[in-house]
Amino acid sequence: MSTSSFLQALWTGGLQGYLLVGFLLFIIGLMTVLLRRSFLLQFMGIELMLNAINIILLAFGKWQGGAPTASTFYLFIIGVAACEAAVGLALIVELYRLKSTTDADQHSTLRH
Repeated sequence: MSTSSFLQALWTGGLQGYLLVGFLLFIIGLMTVLLRRSFLLQFMGIELMLNAINIILLAFGKWQGGAPTASTFYLFIIGVAACEAAVGLALIVELYRLKSTTDADQHSTLRH
């Protein structure tokens, strides 16, 4: 596939464009989780990976003719991600309150 046809598929909303965007977002989120030491940034990386998976899921759903199961599963994942965000941010706030830092290296033990 030549570069111009790939860019054309990306801009016209082809399956390859959605997969590329989802893959890039997933890689950015994964690198954020692996390379950053702050719990908050790691949490944001996990959320970015979840959104990338949602983009890929919806792209495959559209590719299969608009399957309603993909949209239903997408809504379920968004609901779970919202609950995860609430619990995760509450834990990060509590860790910050205990040690005044969100650095993962400073929280190496379970006791305070």
